[in-house]
Amino acid sequence: MINLSSLQRKLPLLDRWLFGELTGPLLFAIAAFTVVSLSVGVMFDLVRRIVESGLPVTVAVQVMALKLPSFLVISFPMATLMATLLAYSRLSANSELTALRSVGVSTVRLVAPALVLAILLTGLTLVFNDVIVPQANRSAESTLQRALGRSLATEKGKDIIYSRFGRLRGSDDEQRGRGLNQLFYARRFEKGEMLDVTVLDFSRVGFRQMLVAEKALWQEQEAKWEFLDGQILTLNTNGSTTRVDFDRYLYPLSAGPLKVARLPRDANNMTIGEAIKARQLYVEAGNTKEARRLAVRIQEKFTFPVSCLVFALIGSSLGSRPGSRTSRSQGFGISVLLILGYYVLSFSFSSLGVKGTLPAAAAAWLPVLISLGCGGALLRQASR
Repeated sequence: MINLSSLQRKLPLLDRWLFGELTGPLLFAIAAFTVVSLSVGVMFDLVRRIVESGLPVTVAVQVMALKLPSFLVISFPMATLMATLLAYSRLSANSELTALRSVGVSTVRLVAPALVLAILLTGLTLVFNDVIVPQANRSAESTLQRALGRSLATEKGKDIIYSRFGRLRGSDDEQRGRGLNQLFYARRFEKGEMLDVTVLDFSRVGFRQMLVAEKALWQEQEAKWEFLDGQILTLNTNGSTTRVDFDRYLYPLSAGPLKVARLPRDANNMTIGEAIKARQLYVEAGNTKEARRLAVRIQEKFTFPVSCLVFALIGSSLGSRPGSRTSRSQGFGISVLLILGYYVLSFSFSSLGVKGTLPAAAAAWLPVLISLGCGGALLRQASR
């Protein structure tokens, strides 16, 4: 096992001192941002459910505890910015950084401990986001739904929508370009069954077909969907309609709807592996927009933790400027403004990635690179 005390003794005195100066503001900032975000995101909704739906207080506390990791991980980048800004501003205001510079310690050497701490937080954020948060959010949802007397399977499998794109054909069986082939909708998914199902077939130009059934089951051996107790409505090219009732009907569609139903609805609740599988599912279905959206989200699962490093560089560079004086309230305000600016930039590039204007990797990483460039410019200015 690693002996932390011996490891700490091996660190240079300057690094130990700066780590000590950063620890207090970092813990304060994590607590402050977590409490604020948890209150806005969960607490008010749980209080409303306690009053309106009779949710037991003990269950509300349990749900809040399970939701805590997701809000804790959000606070890490913001806390890194605030902690570095406050710590280095205080040292600069007390002329301690000036004294160190006078004996030849460079500004880059002074901010190095903040960057090392940010790298550790980056790894911690990545682990939280991919291992702890998805499972904790699912547990919170299941706990809440059971307490409210709802079926978990029904809630998770509600309003299943799966669209398949491919080549369109005319009445003469010739290809007529690409477009939406089938649209699958199930009102509920429970115990492996799709309930209250509707399928719209647009695979032939000028020809529309709608299949409605009470239930649908995926048959692995036939690689088809088995629809039970339903009817098929067909709108022909001449405007006439036909209707056929059936007890059992096999329909040639992939297992995509079943896979979609078993995935978390929100990409933020997926692990990286689940997000990659979901993207591949949409690629196979020809749904390029959803595939692009998930490609961007996968990249953002890596860029979000790296924002700890971005904010550490910006915060320490701003705080280490000669004569910098920032109180806790000022530091909180400056941190909020910088964070808003960064996330507006990130959301803008993310939208360009989802639209296909930029590749997914560029859409996710360009805001990080731009911000790192700004942080580097601030560090150079502080070094003068």
